[in-house]
Amino acid sequence: MSENACESYFLLRGETTLGDGFRTVLYFLALAYCFIGLSAITARFFRSMEHVVQHTRLVTEVDPVTNIKTVKHEKVWNFTIADISLLAFGTSFPQISLATIDAIRNIGSLYAGGLGPGTLVGSAAFDLFPIHAVCVVVPKAGELKKISDLGVWIVELFWSFWAYIWLYIILEVWSPKVITFSEALFTVLQYALLLLHAYAQDKRWPYISIPLERSERPEEWVPAEASPHKIGNSNLSFQYDSDGDKEIVDIFSIHDEHEPDSTYHHLPLNDPESSDKSIDEPDIYEESSVVFLWKQQFVNAVKLENMKLRESNNSGLRVGPVLWHILVAPWRLLFAFVPPYQIAHGWIAFICSLIFISGIAYIVTKLSDLISCVTGINSYVIAFTALASGTSWPDLVASKIAAERQTTADSAIANITCSNSVNIYVGIGVPWLIDTAYNLIAYGEPLRIENAEGLSFSLLVFFSTSVGCISVLVLRRLVFGGELGGPRVWAWITCAYFMLLWFIFVVLSSLKVSGII
Repeated sequence: MSENACESYFLLRGETTLGDGFRTVLYFLALAYCFIGLSAITARFFRSMEHVVQHTRLVTEVDPVTNIKTVKHEKVWNFTIADISLLAFGTSFPQISLATIDAIRNIGSLYAGGLGPGTLVGSAAFDLFPIHAVCVVVPKAGELKKISDLGVWIVELFWSFWAYIWLYIILEVWSPKVITFSEALFTVLQYALLLLHAYAQDKRWPYISIPLERSERPEEWVPAEASPHKIGNSNLSFQYDSDGDKEIVDIFSIHDEHEPDSTYHHLPLNDPESSDKSIDEPDIYEESSVVFLWKQQFVNAVKLENMKLRESNNSGLRVGPVLWHILVAPWRLLFAFVPPYQIAHGWIAFICSLIFISGIAYIVTKLSDLISCVTGINSYVIAFTALASGTSWPDLVASKIAAERQTTADSAIANITCSNSVNIYVGIGVPWLIDTAYNLIAYGEPLRIENAEGLSFSLLVFFSTSVGCISVLVLRRLVFGGELGGPRVWAWITCAYFMLLWFIFVVLSSLKVSGII
C-alpha cells in the first residue's frame, strides 16, 4: 500500500486493503447504481408532481345581466409558474440536494465544498448542450416544433444568462474569491424575481412584460397518436396508453379533467419505473381504495409481466429485461413505500420522493469523495463530468418526453433554461446562504471559495459556448420555422454541434481546475 493511499471507506474498513484500481471500479459501479435509483425515484416524483399541478378549484361566476351562476373548474397552477417551479425545481432537485448536503458537511469550515458548485455548473452545461441535442432530433422526420410564447422564453433566457453573469460578478468582481452573506441572500431572492417576471410576462402585465403576442397553442397539446383511455369512478380516475411500449409519464399535461380535450391527459396506470406492468381494469372497479393502490405498488415492484415478452420466441429478448428487472427491483421495492400519488393531490408522495432523492444524493456525495480520494482526480472534474451527467438525467428525460409528446417546444426548452436558473439561484444560493450565515455568526468571516479561479473560468467558457447554442436555436427558427425537428440531416448536424460545444466546455473546464492550463 502506497504512502498516499486513501484511508477513507464507504461501508467497511476492509475496503482500504483493496487495490486502488479495484476500489475505483467498485465505487464507480456503486455510483452508476445510485443513478439508476435516482432515475427510478424521480419517475415517481414526476407522477406526484403531475397530480399536484392537475389540482383544480371550483369557481362560481355570476352573469351581471342574466344573474345566472356558472360553476367551472379552474387550474390552481399557472402553466408558466408550474414550468419554472415544480418542473424545473423537480428535475434539478438531485443537484440541489447534493449541493446542500455538501454545504452542510462543510459547516464550520471557512471554505466552501467543491462538489456542489462544480456539479451545478456542469449540470447547466449538460442541460444546455446534450439535452438540446437530444430534443432537436427527437421529433419525427420533417416535423417542426417551435416555442409558442416567445415572450416567456426570452424572460426565462434572460434570467438564465444573468444567473451566470451574476455568479461571475460575486466571484471575481465585488468580493473576489469570497462569498458574503448578503451576496448569497440576494442570489436566492433572485429566484423569486424570476417567478414574478415570468408570471407578469405570461399575464402580459403592462410596463413589465415584453410586447410580444403569444402564438395560439393548438387544441391538441398532446399529439393525437397518444390515445388515452379513461377508467375509474367518482373517487378515482386514471388515464393509460393502450400501447404498452409507450407507457411514459407525461408530466406536462397539467390541464384538468374537465377541459373538453381529453387528450391532455396521459397517465399510465402503472408506475413509469415499472413500465412492463399494468393494473387490470376489473381490479380498479372492484377495489379502488388507497390500500389497494399501495399494495399494487409493491406487487408491481417485484412482478415481471409483459405480454410481448411472453410471446417472444427469442431467448435473448427475454434475458435482457429479466436481468434489468432483477437489477432495479431493490430500488422499486424501496420506493414502493412512497404513498400513492392519489392522496392529497400528490403532495405526500411529492414530499416523500424528495426525501428519498436527498438520501440518494447523500450517498452519491460520499462515493464522489471516495473516487476523488482514491484516484486523486480533482473533485471539480468529477462534478463537471460524472456527477453532472448522472444527476441531470431527470432533466434529459423530462425534456425528451416534452419534445416527443407536445406539439410545441415550450416545455422542452423551458425546462432547460429554467433548470439552469434554478441551479444557480437555489442550487448554489441556498448552500452558500447556509455556510455564509454560519461563518458570519460563528467567525464573523465570509465564505471562501477554493479554486474560485477555475470555477470563474468555467463560467466564462459556459457563457461563450451557450451564446453559440442559443444563436443556432434562433437561426433554426428563422430558417426552418421551429427550434426542434425539421429536416433530418440538419437536425443531426445541429445535434453534433451541440455535443461538440459540451465537449469543449468539459475539456477546457477540467484542464483549468486541474491546473494544466
